[in-house]
Amino acid sequence: MTAPLIAVDDLTIDYGRQPAACHRAVDGVSFDIRPGEVLGLAGESGSGKSTVAYALLARRRPGSRIVSGRILFEGEDILPLPERQVRLLRGGRIGFVPQNPATSLTPSMPVGRQIVETIEIHGVARGAAARRLAEDLLARVHLPEPQALARRYPHQLSGGQQQRVLIAMALACRPRLLVLDEPTTGLDVTTQAQILTLLADIRAEFATAMLYVSHDLAALGRLADRIAVMKDGRLVEIGPTASIVGSPRQPYTRVLLAALPDLDRPPAGVTDDAAKRNGGEGKPLLEIDGLVAAYRGEGLSAIWRRPPPTVRDVSFSIRRGETFALIGESGSGKSTIARAILGLTPHRRGGVRFDGRDLPADARRWQGEWRRRIQIVFQNPDASLNPRHSVAAILGRPLERFFGLRGRDRRLRAAELLESVRLDPAFLDRRPDQLSGGQRQRVAIARALAAEPEVLICDEVLSALDVSVQAEILALLRTLQAERHLTYLFISHDLAVVRWFAQSVGVLHRGEFCALGPVEEVFSPPHHPYTARLLAAVPRISAPDDNAGRPAKAWFGGPARASSTV
Repeated sequence: MTAPLIAVDDLTIDYGRQPAACHRAVDGVSFDIRPGEVLGLAGESGSGKSTVAYALLARRRPGSRIVSGRILFEGEDILPLPERQVRLLRGGRIGFVPQNPATSLTPSMPVGRQIVETIEIHGVARGAAARRLAEDLLARVHLPEPQALARRYPHQLSGGQQQRVLIAMALACRPRLLVLDEPTTGLDVTTQAQILTLLADIRAEFATAMLYVSHDLAALGRLADRIAVMKDGRLVEIGPTASIVGSPRQPYTRVLLAALPDLDRPPAGVTDDAAKRNGGEGKPLLEIDGLVAAYRGEGLSAIWRRPPPTVRDVSFSIRRGETFALIGESGSGKSTIARAILGLTPHRRGGVRFDGRDLPADARRWQGEWRRRIQIVFQNPDASLNPRHSVAAILGRPLERFFGLRGRDRRLRAAELLESVRLDPAFLDRRPDQLSGGQRQRVAIARALAAEPEVLICDEVLSALDVSVQAEILALLRTLQAERHLTYLFISHDLAVVRWFAQSVGVLHRGEFCALGPVEEVFSPPHHPYTARLLAAVPRISAPDDNAGRPAKAWFGGPARASSTV
């Protein structure tokens, strides 16, 4: 039997410096990965997955300490290595794709230059050859117009595009082991399928081993040979993918599988009957007519350049109490429509009507009442919640602005808002970094509800959450809609959720609707090839296909040389 490429032996990691206040994040975890093998590491937020991933890089997260254990890479324990040797290892023989591209890419440097820098530091290529290799890497991770994209800055890319740049950077040195921390979280289904196919091709051609950390068991099932499931810092189950997804032994694994959205059954908290009962009524509350809008770039170039429209002649309406979903790939124009409705991206043509009145194209000309009645919950609560403010201050600002509440009255109302999103009022004195991802998203929803809106725009509110928390947020949104008669514009790339959560749907392709109507008519059967392609790309629980004999695809050219430094 082939010797393991990397072996983790009885790894235990604590957070906190004082013994009395320590939290055991990883407790006696052991596993190994053989050359060319993909091991999936699954579990909910806080289970210890990412802490294990960082340990494989001989890195420690802030406040953590390794209590015991060994990590043997090619037979050598990497934990006691001096930092100089670790830096040679990290980024060279072990590549890493972190979870959050927004904090991993340098905001002041074009993304192509960042990849070139990695290539040159490790001695793979230099000068023009390094630039060509960087552009080839961008093309191989399915980014359009790689030469032009290489000159863009991170803020000019979508979240999915940023994540693909990180994957390209990690592949630059042809690592023997690739550690992927939630690499497809936040990506649309077709992009996710492309990334998984790319990773499978890399594994087939170069025998690259991978640790794939994810809460998405369906994605793991498409790539991993084995899956290990973590709960509360411990490894509760490990085995071949077919066994884990087909006949899991542990109740916790079965709970994770049951929480996955599926096109053939509704997710937890949403039933088919409930979705049909909660349809809209009466005249349209929000109407979009012939909207033409473009994403406006940043910097001086935005002053004299007129970018081509991102959204072209889009029209739809939403009735009071209805859930209308916008779906499509990254860059299709979903978020541009949301920003245009809110007056944050002025539209060139067309109009937006709310409750029978035309809304100005620029939010600075909006009446205060319009601002109150239309609210948005953003994709990433880490970016939308002020990290320096307490939850009480975050919720208190809209309460004071729209209703003039102060002091004790404001705090009491903030406590009621937390209870409405199923959070303990004791959280009022906590900051966002003291909450889990699901709790932060609930606070973001509570902040939007503080204005007592009639329309709530949900912009990818589930994409950064694990599946069990997704189910909780979906159930919460459904309950709030019934209690407050809310109208939702639900932006998502998760077709399985949209299938059961929305009544109507618009499918965006390159800024235009290719399908529009009731969910049942659009999804079953799909009448447009693009809709059919999106549905075919939805991850389903299954073991990975046998890649034996599969022709490998070259993913970048040029010989690799041994790395010398980081």
